[in-house]
Amino acid sequence: MAYQKVNVPRLADAIVEQLEAQILEGVLKPGSRLPAERTLAEQFGVSRPSLREAIQKLTARGLLTSRQGGGTYVTDRLETAFSDPWEQLINQNAGLQDDVLEFRRAMEGTVASVAARRATDADLERLQGLIGTLEQAYEQGDLAAQSAADVAFHQAVAEASHNTLFAHLISSLLHMLHKHIEENISNLFASGPVAGELLEQHMAVCRAIVARDPEAARRAAEAHIDFVASTMAQFKDEKERRERALRRMASA
Repeated sequence: MAYQKVNVPRLADAIVEQLEAQILEGVLKPGSRLPAERTLAEQFGVSRPSLREAIQKLTARGLLTSRQGGGTYVTDRLETAFSDPWEQLINQNAGLQDDVLEFRRAMEGTVASVAARRATDADLERLQGLIGTLEQAYEQGDLAAQSAADVAFHQAVAEASHNTLFAHLISSLLHMLHKHIEENISNLFASGPVAGELLEQHMAVCRAIVARDPEAARRAAEAHIDFVASTMAQFKDEKERRERALRRMASA
């Protein structure tokens, strides 16, 4: 009887596959540092030369990078390759912000719906924990913490969809918009009923995902973006009216 030859993968290639999977799944975050070579080799149960070969392959492919001063890091190019050219364009063209919100509405509505179908118990626990963090930030009036928790929650929803492209696209989008989210919170949502409504919208998204209700999750995510868009438009109109009034006073 003839047997087919069994191809045993090279040890370095097996390590590459595992590290690559962790990058795609978001276990290894863009910009995060890998454990020390000795530690990582022990975790994989391999020799350090095999580990070095795997790291060299991933570095050549642009997924890992070495930095001055030592250490190997996951590249942030998966985020910045999308966000770098767009961030400047959006900053310089206010009209694009409406397009961004329209894109976010479609994307985040879909992502929340998928997350409601696929989220694991661990995902749900993480989302509920982030809602607690967001509540605490609002109670303390900490704008920087509000912005960070807001971004972390939306990223966690994307990762709960268990779709690699959703997770990385949302991550890139949030990376690009982090400054805008921070400014929006500072200008619009710092305190008062608007802040409370914004917090309740995040909680509604979380409740729908925990209830595993895809349509409710979609509606809650879309309603959140609609609220942001309408409040920003209102703020813009009020700002323009104030500026006109000041110009009239100056001319008088």
